[in-house]
Amino acid sequence: MKKLTLLMMALSLFVFAQGQNVLKGKVTDNTGSPMFGASVYEKGTTNGTTTDFDGNYSISYSSAEAIIVFSTIGYDKIQMKAGTQTELNVTMKQGVEIEAVEIVGSRKLNRTSTETPVAVDIIDTKHLVSISGQLDVNQLLQYAAPSFNSNKQSGADGADHIDPATLRGLGPDQTLVLINGKRRHQSSLINIFGTRGRGNTGTDLNAIPVSSIDHIEVLRDGASAQYGSDAIAGVINIVLKKDVGEFTGALSLGVRNANPPSEFDVKSTKDYDGETRQLSGNYGVGFGAGGYLNMTMDYLKSDHTNRPADPAKYPGDIYRNQFGDAAREDFAFYLNGESKAGENTNIYFFGGFNHRFTDAFAWTRGADEDRNIPEIYPNGFDPRIQSVISDKSFSIGAKSKVKNWTMDVNNTIGANKFHFYVDETLNASMLQKSPTYFDAGGFQLLQNTTNITMSRLYGDILEGLNVAIGAENRIENYQIFAGEEGSYANYGGQYYTDVTDSLGNVIGQDSSLRPGGSQGFPGFQPSNVVNESRTNIAAYADLELDITKKFMISLAGRFENYSDFGSTVNGKFATRYKISNAFSIRASASTGFRAPSLAQLYYNTTFTDFVAGVATDKIIAKNNSPITRTLGIPELKQEKSLNLAGGITAKFKALTLTVDGYYIKIDDRIVLTGAFYSDDPDIGADLQKLNVQAAQFFTNAVNTTTTGVDAVLSYLHVINNKHELRFSLAANFNDMKIDDINTNEKLAGKEGTYFGIREQYFLLASAPKSKISLGLEYSTGKFFSNIRLTSFGAVDLINFYDNGDNIVDENVPDGSGGTYSELDHYDAKSTLDVTVGYKFKNLILSIGAANILNAYPDQQNPGYTESGGLWDAVQMGFSGPFYFAKLGFKF
Repeated sequence: MKKLTLLMMALSLFVFAQGQNVLKGKVTDNTGSPMFGASVYEKGTTNGTTTDFDGNYSISYSSAEAIIVFSTIGYDKIQMKAGTQTELNVTMKQGVEIEAVEIVGSRKLNRTSTETPVAVDIIDTKHLVSISGQLDVNQLLQYAAPSFNSNKQSGADGADHIDPATLRGLGPDQTLVLINGKRRHQSSLINIFGTRGRGNTGTDLNAIPVSSIDHIEVLRDGASAQYGSDAIAGVINIVLKKDVGEFTGALSLGVRNANPPSEFDVKSTKDYDGETRQLSGNYGVGFGAGGYLNMTMDYLKSDHTNRPADPAKYPGDIYRNQFGDAAREDFAFYLNGESKAGENTNIYFFGGFNHRFTDAFAWTRGADEDRNIPEIYPNGFDPRIQSVISDKSFSIGAKSKVKNWTMDVNNTIGANKFHFYVDETLNASMLQKSPTYFDAGGFQLLQNTTNITMSRLYGDILEGLNVAIGAENRIENYQIFAGEEGSYANYGGQYYTDVTDSLGNVIGQDSSLRPGGSQGFPGFQPSNVVNESRTNIAAYADLELDITKKFMISLAGRFENYSDFGSTVNGKFATRYKISNAFSIRASASTGFRAPSLAQLYYNTTFTDFVAGVATDKIIAKNNSPITRTLGIPELKQEKSLNLAGGITAKFKALTLTVDGYYIKIDDRIVLTGAFYSDDPDIGADLQKLNVQAAQFFTNAVNTTTTGVDAVLSYLHVINNKHELRFSLAANFNDMKIDDINTNEKLAGKEGTYFGIREQYFLLASAPKSKISLGLEYSTGKFFSNIRLTSFGAVDLINFYDNGDNIVDENVPDGSGGTYSELDHYDAKSTLDVTVGYKFKNLILSIGAANILNAYPDQQNPGYTESGGLWDAVQMGFSGPFYFAKLGFKF
């Protein structure tokens, strides 16, 4: 903390001469209407402002040679030399079609987010990064998008390394991620522990450095008919920077307060931990006629946090010595470019890579357990699961004008590889000859998508008909590769050690059978190895008709065929009606689908789970394995959804309001079952032959219904062109119910295991019942500040304590509750974030704290939680306040 304080003091000593030149004027659109909220800034500096309600602005600049830039989403950027003039009025034109800004939810170019027939958030990432301490995409969206939820997990194997995230409380794999409007590949990880994303794959948003992003669009509506599989909950479109002629970046330093409030039973180890450093740089060069190449490099390193339960408070209970966030080290490089290739053709390309090393705490192994060898670890040990994650992608395409059609041809390839290592561990069956470090193998996913889209605006049909048609071919490959032999093998009596009496005399030899494999994370075996591929072809059409200037409708249809499970057809209807220039109402109805991921089809492993703190060896069997068929688990099929939504939008110069309600019914959701044990009459003998105690499977187990409301309000008030007040309110209210649990004759009587009450509550806890974020920004001259209050609703989970009673809950089907009756209840909690800063000529200094009031979820008994700690992965997480200092620069 002393180092951070000294750094903050040193940074505060920077003083730069400020120019005294002032330029004033008005910004209007091509109809003469004032442009509210347009950005006006001096290129290469931090000098900047926004236009007020009447389009007026006032900006100080350094010299007559200064370049003043005017920009806003959906309009061409204007750059003009300041000269010696004191007044400059500009007129902004909507972007030409071939360079149009991507707005998800509509293929009509230059339709704004408040004009779309479905809910779209546009998040100004560059602005948010400068006023907050969030350093990655997941945490940035956690506090900026009302229905987005993500936090870190502990003791959850791969989920400690890639944070699972959800939209509207649905699965991580039910949200489609795009970059610059093109499909992004998913992670190769499938979550098997924790509270959020259990049994799901997802997309590693944190592989994309925040410093490379211009803005993020979040489409909060079912969009399978428009964009394809995975878009049941919505679409997140990440738009990369196009800036040229500027070198920007930031140095960020931060630490966590390691002391929760005194009422928590935490064994304190130090005052501060989770030390974080981030250094980023972005530079763009222009070339040719409008060509550009924008490049980003980003380095991020953060250390472990540790919040273990105090063993003195839980005598005799199972607890973890190490419990907290994983350490990580990321290096990323991204680029985004475009170039003219003819009078009517542009070539564009983007992509990059992220290399990540992570180190996470696994569960404690006690000194006297048969999973420990006292000669190696006399006091027991805490294995550490490490991973090397490689994420690469590249997209190239061409946009052309062919007569009256705009054509976009693109190919995008991406791959994610996850390689596990286990340190400070052992293979107990090797006794004292065991190594303490193992290569445990891993998995990887490759995806290649080729897409062609053609669109045309028929301006003479009513008030305009936009037609978009396209086709897509996607190839996916999923692999599991084995670890070294010692990471998975049980050597069963092949290793011996001398047994001595109290005087040191050898009295025998120990060749007892102990658990095999690397403790903490047993490696993948040769029998787990898979190399599976599939193809998918699609054809789609998207029509948007402005019947009048106030009333529009949209229709979309999509056909897809998968090589491994067949075809599907889905459609969407949406409409918007402008009651006035200020008010609109909108509604949509759509069907959706999500194909089972290759990981859900083919993932299989032997792993160690902890049930009430007791280690249990389990297997996850492939969907097409004999043991799966013996139990009657059917072949995986697509999830199917019905989405209904409706809302209002309002825009009064400085105030924007959207309120949208939604209803999402999903049938045949793919989940991970509970554990079937070795005493099961159907598969018990098979499990005993495999030397495991339990088995789990992926299956289309449940039907759910999710209802909710999203509300987003923003307001900007400018006083005398000097003082700016920005107010924002974003809220999500979400409720999920499990309608049915799908079983068959062989599973009759096994419902409590197949998808029992604990698994049901994990699914229901994918999002809190509510999340409300209230923000206030104030800036004047070079000074700026930001304060944000975020309230997380209550969450309930079922713990491992069993008193034999049945759960009664309206959100789960009757009779499916099982016998677990003890709830881990987490009351609603709030966090407060504060940032203050000052803009120098080329530097921006900001200091602040996230969760400054040191809020934590309610404490639980560590012997009964899924995580083995005092908290599960809910609400704001369990890391406490984060204090940071950030020095941004622009040259």
